[in-house]
Amino acid sequence: MKLIILDDYQRVSEWCAKYIRKTINNFKPGPDRYFTLGLPTGSTPLGTYHKLIQFYKYIHFYIHLYHILPIYKLLASTFYTLMYLSVQLIHVEGTLSFKYVKTFNMDEYVGLPRDHPEIICWPIVLIILDDYQRVSEWCAKYIRKTINNFKPGPDRYFTLGLPTGSTPLGTYHKLIQFYKEGTLSFKYVKTFNMDEYVGLPRDHPESYHSFMYHNFFKHIDIDPSNTHILDGNASDLKAECERFEKLIKDSGGIELFVGGIGPDGHIAFNEPGSSLASRTRVKTLADDTILANARFFGNDLSKVPTEALTVGVGTVMDSKEVIILITGQHKAFALYKAIEEGVNHMWTVSAFQLHPSTLFICDDDATLELRVKTVKYFKGLMRVHNKLVED
Repeated sequence: MKLIILDDYQRVSEWCAKYIRKTINNFKPGPDRYFTLGLPTGSTPLGTYHKLIQFYKYIHFYIHLYHILPIYKLLASTFYTLMYLSVQLIHVEGTLSFKYVKTFNMDEYVGLPRDHPEIICWPIVLIILDDYQRVSEWCAKYIRKTINNFKPGPDRYFTLGLPTGSTPLGTYHKLIQFYKEGTLSFKYVKTFNMDEYVGLPRDHPESYHSFMYHNFFKHIDIDPSNTHILDGNASDLKAECERFEKLIKDSGGIELFVGGIGPDGHIAFNEPGSSLASRTRVKTLADDTILANARFFGNDLSKVPTEALTVGVGTVMDSKEVIILITGQHKAFALYKAIEEGVNHMWTVSAFQLHPSTLFICDDDATLELRVKTVKYFKGLMRVHNKLVED
């Protein structure tokens, strides 16, 4: 890595433009050998672009002189002729040409017209709502609209990825309400849950099979054969994970995956240090996770499973859309790590900065570690984001 330190913006722009010029010219591009150039937008590169334009326009000075001074056409013409001859004699050309250059810009907004003046990039979408209840309602409305717009049928199933835990309960209650009101059906929906404990009987009250049945599936019109949860009691756990991945693939992939996170930023059981390219697999649970789950087992650590089957970060990343639910002050630092710092395998939720269509939905309490300007910015976009759930 090299660090070039220059006096000011003007010199930075000039140095950069000269480097680009030299690199292109040394490449010697031609009709069968194009130079490819990646370009940014924003205010920073403007000075460089102006300098590159200057390098390109260098040869045209003489032509401009002829047209700018019509009163002295004869003199100008004579001057231009002399200069033209000198060009031919010493082979002076423009110092830079882009005739055989292909450019690729870094980014672009989604959903804006191509001629919109602010088109530059693809932003993170952070939905900030007042409290847990509103987060649950907004998420449920988005799921309803997404399923209904998909228009599922007997030959076209909608595939939905689902989490367990306390965070999605409000969303499930709202989806059940929509079903009972007749505004949503799960008849042609297939679900894939994120995880399941290893060694816990399927009918155990803390198994995720039990959780999903009692809190969601038994209240809606979904066919039980279309609900898919990993089998933590399979004789071959590795084969079970491979089977689950194949089921997802054979179903056409996940249209929308909904997930929550832990205070350490883990999604499903992809705990700190997990590979961001991971697939469905067996995971040994961290001590912090075992301690956190002890409350579901009468605070008896000996009863808490120490292993689980979980979809991988890469499995969720393959989904067409992802929703991450983050509520409560205790998850505020995880949200900060998820969107205000870089991608880091110690905070697996941060991987979704790289997903093309992820919605981070949080309540006010979860924003306490974010910068004030970050919160203000995303709250200012709610008038746009609320259109995502309007019928």
